[in-house]
Parts: sequence; structure tokens; C-alpha cells
Amino acid sequence: MKLLWFIPTHGDGRYLASAHGARPTTLHYLKQIAQAVDELGYYGALLPTGRSCDDAWVVASTLIPVTTRMKFLVAIRPGLTSPTLAARMAASFDRLSGGRLLINVVTGGDPVELHGDGLFQAHDTRYEVTDEFLDVWRRVVAQEEVDYEGWHIKVKGAKLLFPGLQHPYPPLYFGGSSAAGHDVAAKHIDVYLSWGEPPEQVKEKIDHMRKLAAIQGRKLRFGIRMHVIVRETEEEAWAEANNLIKYVTDDAIAAALKVFERFDSAGQARMTQLHKGSRKNLEISPNLWAGVGLVRGGAGTALVGSPGNVAKRILEYRDIGIEEFIFSGYPHLEEAYRFAELVFPLLPIEQQVHPESPQYLSPFGEIMANQERPKVAAATS
Repeated sequence: MKLLWFIPTHGDGRYLASAHGARPTTLHYLKQIAQAVDELGYYGALLPTGRSCDDAWVVASTLIPVTTRMKFLVAIRPGLTSPTLAARMAASFDRLSGGRLLINVVTGGDPVELHGDGLFQAHDTRYEVTDEFLDVWRRVVAQEEVDYEGWHIKVKGAKLLFPGLQHPYPPLYFGGSSAAGHDVAAKHIDVYLSWGEPPEQVKEKIDHMRKLAAIQGRKLRFGIRMHVIVRETEEEAWAEANNLIKYVTDDAIAAALKVFERFDSAGQARMTQLHKGSRKNLEISPNLWAGVGLVRGGAGTALVGSPGNVAKRILEYRDIGIEEFIFSGYPHLEEAYRFAELVFPLLPIEQQVHPESPQYLSPFGEIMANQERPKVAAATS
């Protein structure tokens, strides 16, 4: 099991859809989050992409020298960059980071934003571009010299002179939920991602994708992207979930829904369907809360509960085939510590770090200067 966190390059804060408690994405703050991810033992972190975010490649590059272990899940954007340029970027980052690059393949689901970037293809055509892009990118990064002529992409003598460290290339992550997206994933992708839907819906995706990959003679790994709100008791966790949306107005929800309606993303449609713009019945599955998606695009659900119950739900996803979990929480710095403190001990985690002489427990407590170290009681459900 691999647990990843999130670098909020679009801004951070204590409340959704509000300037109250908001934090800008300064380099100092992003460094703090990255170093927490690095030191606490997370496998890595996702950096988002899009015009509302600082550029993921630039931010990740600035965080290489201030971290040592964590991996960076950074997006390549078929249609916005050429596959050979993207190959050089990936190889350079992978080599200079010591092999700490993961690749998130993002086709895009907001036509308005894509038009602003000069991309005007229809939904399925964009996935055709993604397919051809990955045909070239995978071969170039694997150090083949490539001649290729597709419907959308043409290269001649494409090659990479300075390879990365991971062979044949850094792992490819992808989250398309449409039929066109499924076909791309089955053919090219290493880790297929789902947003945080109820386990039975995620299992349907996993079963379907396994069959499609088998037709291609391939096997996939599976991951999930969601938020998390964990506190020592159920009551505290659910109170915090309600607190997160205390400043969300009906007008803010309506405005968000209007934006979501213009998307041609099947995944976004599935997220919106979970709450339908209503504050009622937001617990859509045990400990799975759809409140974030009222105003946030993309990942719109959170696991909410005590450490024991959150760990139980994570293991339920693990049991249906999820191996990698990309979590986030507001604010991301404190919640990275809180989640590691309360939930890490309850899970079988790959690459967890246990310092021999820790100088602190978390931002929420301290080790007093006693001759004997205080004992920490085991977390309970």
C-alpha cells in the first residue's frame, strides 16, 4: 500500500469557498508541505494542473533540493506539449531528482479552459491525441528513435539523448472515466486512478479495467484520489467536516454547478451526481462524505471519521484492488501531520519512515523534556 499526499498549488485554507483562513501558495509554504510529506513517510505527492494552479513542473523542480525521499506525481498534457518535449522534461526531472518522478497523464475535461490553451478538439478526439502522444512518448523515453505518423501527431527521428533513471520510463498514472479514457488506460497506463466513489462503484471500474487491460495483454495497478478528515473521535471528525463548509453559500454551490455543467468530463459528472448540488445526505457511503464536491471540481469526496474507522474504509478499498491512495486535507500542512500521526500506525504502508529519535509528535503536541519518553495510547475506533 502506497499513501500519497497533495501539494495545493492553487491555494490552501481552513474553509471551502471562502477567504477566511486562506493561505497563498508561497514557496515557503509549499516547501513546508513537501518537507512534511518527505519526513513523515508518504510515498509522494500529487501536484495539480490547470490554469488555476501554479505550474506543476516548475513547482516540483523547486522542491527537489529540499526533499530526499518523496516522489512527485506531475502532469503531462497531451495536445498542449509535444511528446518529445514532454519526454525530455520527464527524463531531466527524473535524473536530477534521483528517480523520484511519477507521471500523471491529463487529457483535460473543461472545454473553456482548453480553448484558452488553444485546444479545440472534441472529447473523444482529445483521447485519440492522448493515445498517439503516449505511443510516441513511451518509446522515446525508453530510448528508441521514433518515426511516427498518426492522425494527430507526426514525428521523424525523435529521440532522447539524456535518459532518466527509471526504466523503461516513470510510472504512468491516469484517471479517465469515459469509454475513450478506458481504452487509453488499458493500452498505456500503469496505475489507473478513480476519484473517491463508493466502494461498489470503484469495484465496477476495477473489474472493467482489468478486462480491458487483459485484452491488451497487460495488467494494471489501481489508485484512488480523495480527501480525508480524521480526528480522535467520530463526533470531532464530522464536526470538522461541517466546519469546512460553514461559509459555503447556496450561491456558491449554484455557481460551481454552472461551471461543472460545461465540463465534458465523465469523471466530473460522476462526482456531481453523488451530491446533486444538495447539502442533504452527503454521507453517500459509510464514512464517505461528498461535501467537498459541492464547490470543488475534481476529487469531491472525503473519508471522515475516527482513526480506526478511516483505516477500516481504506482497507476496504484495498481489499477490492486499490493499492495507491492520494489524500489531501484542509489545511494541507497540518492535516498531513494529523493523518500520519493518527492513521499511519493502523495501515500496512510501504516506505514509512520511523526516525530513531523524533523531536516532536506533531503540530498538536510535544514531547516534554522528561527523563522518560511519554507513552502514546493506541488509536481506537
